[in-house]
Amino acid sequence: MLSRELIKEALKKALATGADYGEIFAEHTRSKTINSISGKTEKIGDSVISGVGIRIFKGNRCVSGSASSLERSSVLACAARVADALSGTAQITDIVLRERLFGDIHPIKIVPVSVENSYKIDFMREMSLGAKEYSSEISQVRGSYAEVDHKILIATSDGLLAQDRQIRSRVSVSAIASREGENQTGSASPGARRGLELFELLDPRALGEKAAAQAVTMLHAGYIKAGNMPVAIENGFGGVIFHEACGHSLEASCVALGQSQFAGKLGTQIANPKVTAIDDGTIPNAWGSINIDDEGTPAQRNVLIEKGILKTYMIDKLNGRRMGMASTGNSRRQSYQFEPTSRMTNTYIAAGEDRDEDIIASIEYGLYAKSMGGGSVNPVTGQFNFAVNEGYIIRNGKICEPVRGASLIGKGSEILMDIDMVGRNVDRAQGMCGASSGSIPTDVGQPLIRVSSITVGGR
Repeated sequence: MLSRELIKEALKKALATGADYGEIFAEHTRSKTINSISGKTEKIGDSVISGVGIRIFKGNRCVSGSASSLERSSVLACAARVADALSGTAQITDIVLRERLFGDIHPIKIVPVSVENSYKIDFMREMSLGAKEYSSEISQVRGSYAEVDHKILIATSDGLLAQDRQIRSRVSVSAIASREGENQTGSASPGARRGLELFELLDPRALGEKAAAQAVTMLHAGYIKAGNMPVAIENGFGGVIFHEACGHSLEASCVALGQSQFAGKLGTQIANPKVTAIDDGTIPNAWGSINIDDEGTPAQRNVLIEKGILKTYMIDKLNGRRMGMASTGNSRRQSYQFEPTSRMTNTYIAAGEDRDEDIIASIEYGLYAKSMGGGSVNPVTGQFNFAVNEGYIIRNGKICEPVRGASLIGKGSEILMDIDMVGRNVDRAQGMCGASSGSIPTDVGQPLIRVSSITVGGR
């Protein structure tokens, strides 16, 4: 994308006024989206973005800028603008770039851009048929497909030169069930750091049926009564609670500024001893996986919490400077237009030793949260509120009638202590996480867990 000569010239220009570290992030990204309604293609969108982001550090101060062109004049002008924010003389006079090859642990078999749209549309049509044929109460089915081919180059004044190519594919189906003027929605949205070989791993009709089944079930469900009760949270997307209520509070962007409920707590017990939590960017072909992060640090498997003890945070270079700690390979950004910071990759609660049937049987009266939805959290206090998309009452140790309108309300530090049973079957689900450095792909996950007591919102 950029020649060595241009990279060195731009770095020297950015460092000319006294910065002690400089970084260039260049990208060229092609993406495609396809949307459908009830099996009919509604919209096809193609986009290409290309540009450069330049950052410099002086101590704990950071200055960044970007340009929407990789032309020499644009890159050098961006470097000059960044340098103008400081006043001083160059500390770094020579830069020797050494290219590093970190390998690719996420092999791609079928590059999506090389495959005709008709193949992708046929898959979406089958998803829609699976949902429509599930029940006469399905009134509408929406489908979507997305592919990204993201090429990046990272060069630093430390001499690093590295490149990576990140290809991801994802399909989503949303089914609406209707009866007597009332609607309920169900969905399924699998994705991976894979090419179109993803389709070989998925049954489109089964995806549509899954979305429709959830919608129809909730259409006929009654409302849950609010109160404090034990809750069993299913695996897969159930991990969104840990991601939101606890994971963000373990990112250095919050910790370094003292804006985290877990700041200053390394080595202390912050969770039930049954809880081990991991952020792992090295899982082959996982949605949130990387070879290198957006600062050029290799992906790592970071044990955040081990048997209830806080072991580490997720750290980028700038906040690592502020904390006196090394990067953990967690610096991420949506594009060159965003300044990178510490973010999650694939974050999950590890498998425990409890059997699923024992977890359910242990609850005399409570809620089984089969499918979680979105919510909100304050990373400083850890206070959260999450919707339950599909829930069921547990009575006398058995899963009984479906209920809707449930939400889980609590505090991250408290829920970690209240997880007193952890199942054996870990599953992960895909999502897009938004924060200061933009929207990035992340996996969430866990086995079935039991929270001994939590506030359940309802009627």
